[in-house]
Amino acid sequence: MKRKLYIRGEWRDGTEYAELTAPYSGAKIAEIPQAAREDVHEAVQAAKLAALEMKEMPAHKRAAILGQLVKQLQERREELAQIIALEAGKPLKAALGEVDRTIATYIFAQEEAKRIHGETIPLDAAPGGEGRISYTVRNPIGVVAAITPFNFPANLVAHKVGPAIAAGNTVVLKPASQTPLSAFMLAEMLDKTDLPKGAFNVLTGKGSVVGEELVRHPDVAGITFTGSPDVGIEMKQKAGLKRITLELGANSAVIVDQETELTKELIQRIVWGSYVNNGQVCVSVQRVYVHESIYSSFKQLFAEEAKKLVIGDSLSEETDISALISTKDVNRIDNWVQAAVGQGANIVLGGKRWNERIYEPTILENVNEKMEICCKEIFGPVVVLQAFDDFQDALSLVNQSRYGLQAGVFTNNLAHAMEAAKKLEVGGVMINDVPTFRVDHMPYGGVKESGFGREGIKYAIEEMTELKLVTFKL
Repeated sequence: MKRKLYIRGEWRDGTEYAELTAPYSGAKIAEIPQAAREDVHEAVQAAKLAALEMKEMPAHKRAAILGQLVKQLQERREELAQIIALEAGKPLKAALGEVDRTIATYIFAQEEAKRIHGETIPLDAAPGGEGRISYTVRNPIGVVAAITPFNFPANLVAHKVGPAIAAGNTVVLKPASQTPLSAFMLAEMLDKTDLPKGAFNVLTGKGSVVGEELVRHPDVAGITFTGSPDVGIEMKQKAGLKRITLELGANSAVIVDQETELTKELIQRIVWGSYVNNGQVCVSVQRVYVHESIYSSFKQLFAEEAKKLVIGDSLSEETDISALISTKDVNRIDNWVQAAVGQGANIVLGGKRWNERIYEPTILENVNEKMEICCKEIFGPVVVLQAFDDFQDALSLVNQSRYGLQAGVFTNNLAHAMEAAKKLEVGGVMINDVPTFRVDHMPYGGVKESGFGREGIKYAIEEMTELKLVTFKL
């Protein structure tokens, strides 16, 4: 089936098309239009024109539009989950969970649309400030370019589109090449709301064409991007004075401290954090540091629980592990695993392809921080275990990373918990939970090469608005 670009409220044919195949089966599922630079320019101009209307739209109308979208998402929940499972290879149970979070994200955006406000400034606190009233307001920045990844094709889009609309901005969305179908479905739903035509546009195609043109376009006021550090860093260098939010990579770690009770709930939680969505999560557990006194017990329990994961068709409700996004990623992961083994790592579980599209849930030990499997983002179902004897050493090991998105610490020691919260070089510290934890209204983002700026609806709105000061001399 040939799909179309969505520009100015109209569905447009592309001049070129690319074949879209399902990660699990390899079957062709659609032909996707490849936008040209002219399409990007037209979409940006449509968004720029619609921005004039959006800027004047009262908050209650913006909230109502998001509410209209939420109602459709609730009605089409299972349909959207099926699309995500098909195009992304995400197990259906995880896809259903993503749709539920997507609905919650747009509800948060609907609510926050009514809460965008400034503050009064007591100018008389400074000599010369007497006899004045001062306050701040937040204004929309205009056209927002949203460039999104494949791993959460509905919810990570919602984290960009939701706050943009809530703030009164307009959007040009470029979804990941592998997962455009859920973006087209979003366009179908927004088309049925009271959102002005042109306020939301969808362009599919190559990043080197669509992404590049959006980043450089003078009428794009802000960029919100989730993807690889290399692309994000290059994008920031090209963006000039545009507002930019970058959610990039990670090799997130968990510390399991001395005297931590290895309950079934704890083990299951770390297994979930390691292998949900086939490990293709920015804050997926990749490194686990366990105190030497409980290391052997943890390793045994962790491996036993991971063995229970069901491998199979992404469209089956029983499946836990399915196809990675591409066979290229399967090969890359296997190369990293075999290289680590060649350097002395031991395979505790898995360590091989299940087939050409699926990699088995894998656990490695006897690793070091210089191995690719540790120092780079694996973005797959692979976890490395290391023992430690001193909590300070564990903190140092977590921080020996180019990334700093989120980290988890399981401990019964309050002093250790407070020390971890202070010393870990990450954007979020999860005490007694995995770094994979995220709810959609919390501030989310990283330090170092993990990102720039914050998401979470309220915080994203701050990134997508300009603060203006107004003073009256009485």
